[in-house]
Order: sequence, then C-alpha cells, then structure tokens
Amino acid sequence: MDSFLDLPARSAKPRDRGLTHVLDRGLAVADIDGLMEVAGNSVDIVKLGWCTAVVTANLEAKLARYRDHGATVVLGGTLTEVAILQDRLEELVEWCKTLGLTHIEISDGTIVLDHDRKLEMIARLAEDFTVLSEVGSKDSAEIMAPYLWVEQIQTELEAGAWKVVTEAREAGNAGIFRPDGEVRMGLIDEIVHAVDPALLLFEAPQKNQQVWFLRRFGSEVNLGNIAPGDVLSLETLRLGLRSDTVEVPD
Repeated sequence: MDSFLDLPARSAKPRDRGLTHVLDRGLAVADIDGLMEVAGNSVDIVKLGWCTAVVTANLEAKLARYRDHGATVVLGGTLTEVAILQDRLEELVEWCKTLGLTHIEISDGTIVLDHDRKLEMIARLAEDFTVLSEVGSKDSAEIMAPYLWVEQIQTELEAGAWKVVTEAREAGNAGIFRPDGEVRMGLIDEIVHAVDPALLLFEAPQKNQQVWFLRRFGSEVNLGNIAPGDVLSLETLRLGLRSDTVEVPD
C-alpha cells in the first residue's frame, strides 16, 4: 500500500499474522462483492457463522466468490460440534472436501467434549485441512481457570492446530471477555506468557476490544469475529489512522 504517511508495516496476503477473520452471518453474493471492493485486501478468513452453511441458498456461489477474491472460508465451529454430537464428523469432512474447503474449525463451546478426544479429532482433521481449534465456552457464566486455557491451547497446537481461537462469541461477552465486554486482562497475560500470540486468533467483535488488543500486541495481532461492516474500520485501527490507535507500535 502506497501512502504519503508513515504507517506500521502490514503483512501482505496470504499472511500468517495480522489476520482479520470475518463473521459472515448470511451475506448475499452482492454483499460479498461490496465488501471485497472496499476492503478485500484486509479480509483473510471468512467464517460462515454457526450452521448457516447448511441452510443458505447461495452456498456454492458464495464460496466461489470468496475464492475469486482470495479469501479463505471456514465453516463455523458449531457445525463441527453438531456433526460430532450426531456422530457425523466424517460426513462433514467429506462435504468440506466436496466444497473445496482447505480450512476447518473444531470447537467445544457448546457441547461437552472430552479434551483427549478433541485432540484426537484435531490430529485427524489436520491430515486433510488447516485446522483452527477454539478454546473457551460460549456460556458467559462459565469461568475456566487460566492454567486450563494455557494447557488446552498448548496441547491443541501440539495436536496440529494452525491457530487457536480464543472464544468470545459474536457479541464479545463470553470466554476472554466478561459479560459486559471487558477484557479479562489477567487471563490474556497468562495465556501469552506461555503461548506466542502469533499462534492465537483473538475473537474481538467490539471496537473497544479491538483497540485493546492492538494497543497490547501491535498492528499484526490476529483478530476474529469481525463484522463485515467493521473490516475497513479495523484496518484503520491497525494502521493508527484513528484517534484510538494513533500510537499503535509497529
């Protein structure tokens, strides 16, 4: 990107850090074209939220359009959880292959899944896909001790996960956040003391949450569950082009 301003260095696509992970709640193809027209260089991964891939009427057209624009698509982790619950994981794997997907997400934020079994599944899925695993509960009342977060993240990376997603829900009120959206700063500090932040993808749907992570880790932090309409806003935050992050370090 050419600019007359001094801006933080920004990795080019396809990138391994500084990822912007976008939540597609049900975009039309025209919406995808609009998003990519104005912010395509900033969109790295698109998650078709929850189980919307099963019910959307334009799935193949959407996947083709995202592919044309160089965006990686992953189906929501809830779909993987439902498949596990119904003993249909292998059917999901075959469907993802048929769709031409290269990435898959596995989580246990809704169902109860023995962690050793989850690790086995990550290893299995990593044979065919780039795996994003997710740690944390969608229940805002459920508090997991920091050492368990660290242990689960580390073992999931060892099992073959490419990035571990830290749960926050689409509203940013669970997991790594308190019910009011405040960052659990002590939890984050303990996690990154043991795990390289470049291996993590922090869900941060709210602007104040994005600002906190950018100020804490810099412009190349991986952020997820970003609304399509907020992608360009986030990129300006990354580059220190909004008052909130003018002093974000390189």
